Amino acid sequence: MKQANTILSHIQNLPQFKLLKSHYCYQKFISLLSPKFQKAIAFVFVRDDTLFVALSHPGFKMELNYNKDLLKNLLSMLSTTDKKCQTMNASKVVLFNSKHLSILKEKPIESTVPYYQEMAEGQFTIQSDDEQLQQAFNKIKKSISEL
Repeated sequence: MKQANTILSHIQNLPQFKLLKSHYCYQKFISLLSPKFQKAIAFVFVRDDTLFVALSHPGFKMELNYNKDLLKNLLSMLSTTDKKCQTMNASKVVLFNSKHLSILKEKPIESTVPYYQEMAEGQFTIQSDDEQLQQAFNKIKKSISEL
């Protein structure tokens, strides 16, 4: 009986599934970057000796423009160290803004407003000689009892 990893590696080597192998390399390339750059990159692909990097937000473009050499060096190191990614070589890096979501999806924080029923019944007394204070408490008592 064949093991699962043997079957999967065989499927990856079939010509019709060569995109799976490149997808593995793209994922590995993104995972080698720092977490800040991982959030910045939506997806990558290599075509005609050029590395295309899609950015998840336009604000990251300037920062990654300064780090194009880092991206090229990292891709060349990946192609030399990993046997599956030997075909990934790029002499140019092109950055562009993407309208698609990032590969690394963050869970949205759902903010809910808690709704509570009024527990107070307005049954309290004040013992003070100050007339303004008594009037203020009576207004509060009246507003609570109206709810």
